[in-house]
Amino acid sequence: MTYMGDVLNFQVGEFIALRRDIHRNPELAYEEHRTSALVAAKLESWGYEVERGLGGTGVVGRLVRGQGGKRLGLRADMDALPILEASGAEWASERPGVMHACGHDGHTAMLLAAAKRLAESGKFSGTLQLIFQPAEEGGGGALRMMKDGLFERYPCDAVFAMHNGPGVPQGHLLFREGAAMASSDNVTITISGNGGHGAMPHRAVDPIVAAASLVMALQSIVSRNVDPQMTSVVTVGAIHAGKANNVIPATATLELSVRALDRDVRALLEQRIKALAHSQAESFGARAEVDWRPGYSVLVNTPAETAFARSVGLELVGADKVIAQGPAQTASEDFAFMLEAVPGSYLVIGNGAGDSAGACMVHNPGYDFNDDNVAVGAAYWTLLAERFLVD
Repeated sequence: MTYMGDVLNFQVGEFIALRRDIHRNPELAYEEHRTSALVAAKLESWGYEVERGLGGTGVVGRLVRGQGGKRLGLRADMDALPILEASGAEWASERPGVMHACGHDGHTAMLLAAAKRLAESGKFSGTLQLIFQPAEEGGGGALRMMKDGLFERYPCDAVFAMHNGPGVPQGHLLFREGAAMASSDNVTITISGNGGHGAMPHRAVDPIVAAASLVMALQSIVSRNVDPQMTSVVTVGAIHAGKANNVIPATATLELSVRALDRDVRALLEQRIKALAHSQAESFGARAEVDWRPGYSVLVNTPAETAFARSVGLELVGADKVIAQGPAQTASEDFAFMLEAVPGSYLVIGNGAGDSAGACMVHNPGYDFNDDNVAVGAAYWTLLAERFLVD
């Protein structure tokens, strides 16, 4: 029997049920009290040394076996999103306006299934450290766990994480060496003018006109300042100004999402956005204030660890189900902070493609994690741990 076949014989029904239970009871960032308590209790029952409350609601389970000196970290996220679910699933959210729309319930279930198998029959020698993280969805839970001493208390030689990927065939594994996910910065630009009557614009300084000009000027950054071979995004997602058609308001506010797959490009975007905001406003007699709020870093997978993770995937599912060097994504992920501190790699497990239900994009009210991935994901983590933690 192949390794995959042997692992798939491991009973995952209880973990599919657990995944659906977590799905019914979603919790937002730093509110994952029920979920983290469930995770901690499971790990303790299997013999893991468990720390609760790291980074607020984070949980770390450690299992030491044999004399091996290597230390491995595997991470799953636990938080849900403020979205009203419309999946129609029997296990749909019972909390109106909150749902697991990104599959973190499935990520938790996959790692727990692997945790049980590794505790009961895992063939490894070394230190296994399972990191269940809160607040990935914009809350910076990874960074908060690190500030609480995650890697000082639980040193890792390498750390890995896995996310489901709608649009990729179910159970296929996608890897990427180097920059794999974009940085994400949040920007508010406030343009201040001089309010007045809409019938007498010459006696006012119209911030709306300046804002409109700035929106168009911002489009030139990606097309004219960034190397065409480098990926970046500048999106103006919201404009707020005025309440009446005959009143020129005193201020106009723009909200931007800024993303890059390169640290130098990220810095260039900040420089050019600030310069354009001030110069455009001044050209209309107005002034601009830029509130730049750094978000997640560029997620960079280290070469050796990605090659190792890829080799595990090839052994587990075969070359026909492995995408060796997939495309980068302009979405963001706070596992990037962990990879700035420890070598490692972030991979994708296909949630479904084509017309399948699993192809529904994440952050969508109709999304649901594909339960067929519980077995595959658990098998992957089990094999990776056994191959990494050797004497």
